[in-house]
Amino acid sequence: MPEETKDRITTEDACRDFAKVARLTDENGKTIIYENGRPKYVVVSAEDGRYLELTDDERFEIVAKRVMRRHKAAFEELAK
Repeated sequence: MPEETKDRITTEDACRDFAKVARLTDENGKTIIYENGRPKYVVVSAEDGRYLELTDDERFEIVAKRVMRRHKAAFEELAK
């Protein structure tokens, strides 16, 4: 695991003490959760809109992937 910094926590610690994750996120704007020494998750405050803003292209890509996943069988049948 990399040297502990103020915005990092292990998955074990995050599971054991989510209040600590929330506190770190409030203090630092984000918390990086590490698993097996590698970054696995990033927790951000919903109040910080910059992390949640998407471009129109990003929104389109998300919706397109969702439609493709839900209707994969139908698309495969149409491709025949």
